[in-house]
Amino acid sequence: MDVLERKIPPVALFVLFVVAINHISHEFVRFTVNLPLSLVVFLVCFVVAGFVGIAGVYEFRRAQTTVNPVKVETASTVVDSGIFAYTRNPMYLGLFLLLFGFAYWQQNLISIAFSFTFILYMNRFQILPEERALEALFGASYIDYKQRVRRWI
Repeated sequence: MDVLERKIPPVALFVLFVVAINHISHEFVRFTVNLPLSLVVFLVCFVVAGFVGIAGVYEFRRAQTTVNPVKVETASTVVDSGIFAYTRNPMYLGLFLLLFGFAYWQQNLISIAFSFTFILYMNRFQILPEERALEALFGASYIDYKQRVRRWI
């Protein structure tokens, strides 16, 4: 399965997950429940995801390094300031929050559970290969950063 490593851009994967969550919620209607504050949860996830994701892009731009997750080897520095002092993957965290909020808003238990498979996929096929590439590129400084800051939150 190494063929999938860093091949699907995370935003494209996000779109696929949105479509799948929508499909699941319409196909498995018997798993629909009445969850409290569904619109509020969706809006909170939307706002927090926007803040976290934009903060990550801002820090990358400020450090003048690449935001392209498919071409990690073009990174010019380890970014550990701003939002990166709290999470190593703020853009991916933002995408997950959007997926979770959307699944919660759909009010379907299978959709909500499915949103968590985004984390599993990202860990295996995007983040671990990125981390290997960054360790090879930056050595001890990236390893130190990994020990100080959690992968998600």
